[in-house]
Amino acid sequence: MARPRIAAIVTEYRRNAHAQHIVDRFLWGYGWQGRHHHPPMDLVSLYVDQTGEDDLSQDRAQRFPSMKIYPTIAEALTLGGDKLAVDGVVLIGEHGTYPRNEKGQTLYPRYEFFTQIVDVFRGSGRTAPVFSDKHLSWNWEWAKEMVDLSREMGFAFIAGSSIPVNRRMPAVEIPRDAEVEEVVALSPGGVDGYDIHNLEGIQCMVERRKGGETGVVSLHALQNDAVFKAMKKGSWQSGGWDLELFEACLCRSHNLSSPREGFNHILPRMDEMPELIRDAPASAYRYEHADGVKVTMLMLEGVIHDFTFAARLKGHRKPLSTRFFIDPNSPRNFFSPQVNAMEQMFLTGTPTYPIERTLLTTGLTAAGVESLWLGQKRLETPHLAIRYQPTEESTFWRS
Repeated sequence: MARPRIAAIVTEYRRNAHAQHIVDRFLWGYGWQGRHHHPPMDLVSLYVDQTGEDDLSQDRAQRFPSMKIYPTIAEALTLGGDKLAVDGVVLIGEHGTYPRNEKGQTLYPRYEFFTQIVDVFRGSGRTAPVFSDKHLSWNWEWAKEMVDLSREMGFAFIAGSSIPVNRRMPAVEIPRDAEVEEVVALSPGGVDGYDIHNLEGIQCMVERRKGGETGVVSLHALQNDAVFKAMKKGSWQSGGWDLELFEACLCRSHNLSSPREGFNHILPRMDEMPELIRDAPASAYRYEHADGVKVTMLMLEGVIHDFTFAARLKGHRKPLSTRFFIDPNSPRNFFSPQVNAMEQMFLTGTPTYPIERTLLTTGLTAAGVESLWLGQKRLETPHLAIRYQPTEESTFWRS
């Protein structure tokens, strides 16, 4: 049987860009289950939208002569011919110099790249599985169209963050028969960047609740002082969130900032947190699912430096909580399970996890940006009535 051939369509290929972490793993392999794993497929073509002095694509083409760089997306998919000549497509529209709109969104050309890929599929009379990095698009309507096109044309499509497929400490998941009442999740970072990672971590957990996913009916984004005012309210009903869940998230962190110099892992008091915020404003997205699950996603850059999650389950006294293990000091090994998930899709032609998850988190990301843009206004979200079931087995990285 011939080895599958893969094309990579990327915005930028430089050190520590997502393209480097993903494409390099297809070329060199990566550590997996106690051995060095080489994907059973060949990355044969590459399109790079922007190149600078720090570009790595030419170096990789010299090291791997079987991978050729093409000047257009169409040529990368057809290998310079007339018809689709690859068996899978990796789309990485992250990093590079692209404009930002008035709402602060970076206008990465994920949708534009995707539609060019689909044009080749249409002209060739056949399709191939596609992976798209992070949220589908900064534009909700475009994101919805991307998913609709994949369904219409019948090709496997997965997207999103590496958070859902990575290790957890402890390695827990929400039982399929559990009823979730409320969730709090913490992360570093800022809007239109790290929010999608935090939301994907939340969604890969809550989608496994009793009944599966029901969609989201409303979202209210808060920023700066409004976050800490809401925090003091102490409950969802009063306009805040469950502080026991919030503390569980703080205590799962391995990278919590100390409010007092010379001390290590001290739990910061609520009044100390505003002074710890650095580089990005404190932000929170409070949103409610159609079945009543209440979620607060917080980004507290400077307070916390990892991703943590806590949920209140009906009938359980203690919160279920975990840390999504994303080690910033490693050679970005959190990309390894994501590449492995792509491999499984390319080999089987079946999505490794639901594209609906990332359609929903894309919509939540856009709604959060919109809510802030409108002055921290609560928004109804009827367009996020996205119902789906999770995979039978959870897909996170376990030992």
